[in-house]
Amino acid sequence: MNDVQRSSTEADRARWRRYLADERAEAAVYRKLAARRDGEEREILLALAAAEGRHEAHWLALLDGDDSGMPRADVRTRLLGALARRFGSIFVLALAQRAEARSPYATDPHATAAMAADERIHGEVVRGLAARGRRRLAGTLRPAVFGANDGLVSNLALVLGIGATGVPASVVLFTGIAGLLAGALSMAAGEYVSVRSQLELLEASAPDPATHEALVDLDIDANELALVYRARGMDEVEAHERAALVVARVQAAEQAQAPTDALSVVAMDDEAVGTGLSAALSSFLFFASGAVLPVLPWIVGLSGSAAILTAVVLVGVALLATGAIVGLLSGASPLRRAMRQLGIGLGAAAVTYVLGLAFGTTIG
Repeated sequence: MNDVQRSSTEADRARWRRYLADERAEAAVYRKLAARRDGEEREILLALAAAEGRHEAHWLALLDGDDSGMPRADVRTRLLGALARRFGSIFVLALAQRAEARSPYATDPHATAAMAADERIHGEVVRGLAARGRRRLAGTLRPAVFGANDGLVSNLALVLGIGATGVPASVVLFTGIAGLLAGALSMAAGEYVSVRSQLELLEASAPDPATHEALVDLDIDANELALVYRARGMDEVEAHERAALVVARVQAAEQAQAPTDALSVVAMDDEAVGTGLSAALSSFLFFASGAVLPVLPWIVGLSGSAAILTAVVLVGVALLATGAIVGLLSGASPLRRAMRQLGIGLGAAAVTYVLGLAFGTTIG
């Protein structure tokens, strides 16, 4: 028994058991995530699980190998385990990123400096894995989130403003449906044009494929290829070094055609842009799914204050959900993002409701 163990209190040993339980649960989360992946991501997750195993061994050693009376892991870690077992998605990685950032080891006198450093690095590793997922989602997530929130807020503001004037329920219903279709079609058209325009700009910046044919005949001592690299952002020395290397390889191998990436400096990330059709479809569907919620009370036959209150509640819950999702994906606080989304959305709707009340009083 070492000095730390001899001077430890029952509170210390209880804390060590809690740490041990958390480390075992975190390692299990990474193994579950790894089971749903392959290649490099799988290897990285298994390496994280092994690192958590080293931390587990540290606490077990302080407990003299006695893991009896172990508490359950904290709620967040158990939630991560349940999600990892069923989904293994970017949401789990985003939650794991936040969990790693909350490690208490930096201030615990019985944790080593290496363990505290490990936890900080683990957070960056998970952040990197989550970033891969975010890039894969970026092309369709942006129009989806924007579309849903635009549908929720704009149609809620529309039906509240019209409903506050005192017009019949059928007028509010028709107005809401018209707003849904008009907004969804407008969003879809706008996203399609936006994404197609961005892709066309990227294509215009890509090297001309026909230029590759000239590379095999370039003079290695008067290499014009360096000018291409400099025009694309490389400094002069680096551009000349890369150009000389490319031409020398082409000529030494006596290739009939240069490599297809010989003129590229940085690969274009078309994946993050997505396609015009996918962006348009996502925008249409998500705007419509958001815009239908404010109209639901009138669809099921409610009217007046009951319909307005129900619409506000439905949209409020949806705004909280979308805000929390964005918070999770960005690695930020889900609660803070959810409350911000709710405040902005209901604030905008309140303005039109007040205007509707004033207009209704005037015409009444």
